[in-house]
Amino acid sequence: MIQFTSSDSSAESEIAKAESMSRRNHLHDEMRWRSVSMLQAGARQSAVARELNVHRSVIHRPWKHYQRDQNASRRHVSGRRGITSTADDRSLLQCARRRRTLTARQLMSQFSASAGRSISRQTVSRRLHEGVLFARQPVVCVLLSPAHVRARLHWTREHRSWTQSSGATYSLRESLDLTSRTIPEGQ
Repeated sequence: MIQFTSSDSSAESEIAKAESMSRRNHLHDEMRWRSVSMLQAGARQSAVARELNVHRSVIHRPWKHYQRDQNASRRHVSGRRGITSTADDRSLLQCARRRRTLTARQLMSQFSASAGRSISRQTVSRRLHEGVLFARQPVVCVLLSPAHVRARLHWTREHRSWTQSSGATYSLRESLDLTSRTIPEGQ
């Protein structure tokens, strides 16, 4: 509870301090060590949280960190997690540029073999997207039946002599549709 004094300026500063503390999710290193020493002395987490005017979870995290690592200081890390280093990212991009036909899964297995540690297919895709590259998506193709293969071969042999200069015009759609054929002029 905040106690108001006769001075208005000190009361306002106490209120501002209390409001800023109640919104805080993290403690500065000095306060973290202070909370750890209070907990070592036998105080309960809720009592320490009330004393420092923060939520109990804010006290729980440094205490758990201290018990695990014997250190209560925060690690100062910014940006994405370093699953791959910058050099790894560069080698992935270089490999993808050299062999454009590799899928993300193939790049993943190649990276695992060369680096000695595994990363996920999604991580490979993300790193390629960051480098404005995209792994090839494997396309499922419907295989032609033997009858279609024979029909296409027959059609190409039949129209082997067609050239643009002879006035023959046909589209790819017409070439695939074996029932409608354009016969070149002059034959």
